[in-house]
Amino acid sequence: MAIRNIIQVGDETLRKKCFEVTEFNEKLWTLLDDMKDTVRKANGAGLAGPQVGVLRRVFVVDVEEGFFEFVNPVIVSATGKQCGKEGCLSVKGKWGEVTRPSRVVVRAQDRFGNKFSVTAKDFFARAVCHEYDHLDGILYIDKATSIEDD
Repeated sequence: MAIRNIIQVGDETLRKKCFEVTEFNEKLWTLLDDMKDTVRKANGAGLAGPQVGVLRRVFVVDVEEGFFEFVNPVIVSATGKQCGKEGCLSVKGKWGEVTRPSRVVVRAQDRFGNKFSVTAKDFFARAVCHEYDHLDGILYIDKATSIEDD
């Protein structure tokens, strides 16, 4: 397992749409393990493939509810509304006010290709939506109503 370099805003990789994962093998497992180590070392709540230069539909979320790996995720339901500050490991030194759903249901696959569904609420839902956006080349700064420096 290794700590990967986190790409910063301005790198065109962050603006690209990611490809579906089709092979569930050691390469994927290493990526997910590295992403876990990287997000924890950076003290973040989540990390998506493009943030470490991998254009695959994967992200990890490390929140109060636990550590989650999402491969080929799809948000199938989004309800409610919450407004709050967000930051991003790829946009250092900035925070923005972003409106997100307060509850989402996500269908995804685990590292072995097994399908699962999870309901995320409050901050967990915010983190899932934030990372999910990364898979389509969207950054929180695109949705923020205001941006501030740390």
